[in-house]
Amino acid sequence: MILTSYLLVLNLWLFFLMGYDKAQAKKHKFRIRERTLLLIGLFGGGLGGLVGQTVFHHKTKKPRFFVSYIFGVLVILGLYWIRKEYQ
Repeated sequence: MILTSYLLVLNLWLFFLMGYDKAQAKKHKFRIRERTLLLIGLFGGGLGGLVGQTVFHHKTKKPRFFVSYIFGVLVILGLYWIRKEYQ
């Protein structure tokens, strides 16, 4: 339950940050640091990052974001696998 809640919050947070950052970019206003977006993706928010990239067409030309978010999805799968194996 805690793991699912953590991952849900992280993925929703990154999804909304991607949308916010895209809107800010269009208005030439204050942006979210790339490092922040990458780290949230690495710590399990990868699915939210991938969906955010697709929905908002944001950071799609920067391969490190795609790689980071894929790794984040692998982290999610790994955490669920570990939980299943040792439950």
